Amino acid sequence: MKRIHIALSTHNISESIKDYSIRLGMAPCVIIENEYALWRTDTVNLSIRNDPKVSPGNLRHLGWESSNAIEFTTSKDVNGILWEEFNAEQQKTEIEEVWPTVEYKPRTKGV
Repeated sequence: MKRIHIALSTHNISESIKDYSIRLGMAPCVIIENEYALWRTDTVNLSIRNDPKVSPGNLRHLGWESSNAIEFTTSKDVNGILWEEFNAEQQKTEIEEVWPTVEYKPRTKGV
């Protein structure tokens, strides 16, 4: 199974969490206060991050969460967009490496 991954920049995590939770019909499965949030639905893996290098509302990168991904990979497409491919466990590892105090348990349904 593949799930599209969309990573956006924001400078207002709390308001973005409220907005995207309504749009997606669920709460994020992980929240790092004032820094990051992630939603995993049946069809989309959406992350938002307070990234000073990227203007709010802009795309940080795209990717695929794929159950078949053997390792975390990145590439750029013909338009210069960064694409990542990873499985759920690799995403969990990446989140916990950036924020070691977080215990992230992937879930896909429910608020």
